Amino acid sequence: MAKVLVVDDATTVRMYHRAILEAAGFAVVEAANGYEGLEKALSTAFDLILVDVNMPKMDGYSLVRALREQPSTASLPAILISTEAEASDARQGYAAGANLYLVKPVRPDDLTLNARMLTARAVP
Repeated sequence: MAKVLVVDDATTVRMYHRAILEAAGFAVVEAANGYEGLEKALSTAFDLILVDVNMPKMDGYSLVRALREQPSTASLPAILISTEAEASDARQGYAAGANLYLVKPVRPDDLTLNARMLTARAVP
């Protein structure tokens, strides 16, 4: 079972993404901010990280950049999720090292399909 780390400062958003991913067969761990997410990502092996862009303390771009600098997480697939829908926001996400940039609200089937694609899990 693939393990996903969901990092978002909004409890309801974390619960929403957890419900979608668990229904699709993923194990989910949550973090409430970028620092907590970085700590968990460096101490536990994950198959995918789902990161909100706009968070206090450490935003999603900074978290992804920090993950790319560490040998143990440099190739960890990362999806940035944000309410920011401009092309420049997505470019900034990709420049930080994200594999994918999605705009909230993410449809459950889109999240599931992309999570399976990035973790090389077959779509049933």
